[in-house]
Amino acid sequence: MSQPVRSDAARNRQTLIDVATRLFVAAGAGGEPSLRLIAREAGVGIGTLFRHFPTREALVEAVYQDQVRRLTEGADQLLAAYPPAQAMRRWMDLFSEWLATKNGMLDTLRAMVNNKQLGSAHTRTELLAAIDKILAAGRSAGDISAHATSEDVAAGLIGIFTVAPITSSSEQAARLLDIFMNGIAAPAAGEQTLARTRGARRRSAADLDV
Repeated sequence: MSQPVRSDAARNRQTLIDVATRLFVAAGAGGEPSLRLIAREAGVGIGTLFRHFPTREALVEAVYQDQVRRLTEGADQLLAAYPPAQAMRRWMDLFSEWLATKNGMLDTLRAMVNNKQLGSAHTRTELLAAIDKILAAGRSAGDISAHATSEDVAAGLIGIFTVAPITSSSEQAARLLDIFMNGIAAPAAGEQTLARTRGARRRSAADLDV
């Protein structure tokens, strides 16, 4: 009898994370959703939420780590499904979803970093490693420039989403990502890569079941 209880608890926990992620994205910079709203949208009582996440900070950290996991595992999943240049462009969309989630819980994240409850150095290392994995595959396949580095890609993405925030300029951000991807793709592969990914880029999350 104990196993079903553990399975239900695991499902409730993941449901709360998924619903919180959706509500954080929807909130943007307009203010974080209440814990009661998250519980209600997840179809559980507030007591169930507090059993899994005793504080707002605990929930925010769980959402944050879940997004990082999706990015790191996403690199492997995308490479298994697409040529490296296409995988890189679709990974950029996953990165944009991560930033959108972060924007909706930014106040709590900042407070947690200031209080040393959350460190960013390890996350940066993980994300750079994910980018490196796709770049290495692209260099081997010949469809990503040998000169592109993970630091270049990370800096480019931050720059794009600084000038074209996801919440207000998603179409412009998508165009800029296409241009950026064309810049780091190997010359012969660049236009073919964009032709295959343009129009399908918004399906990347569904393809990865995230």
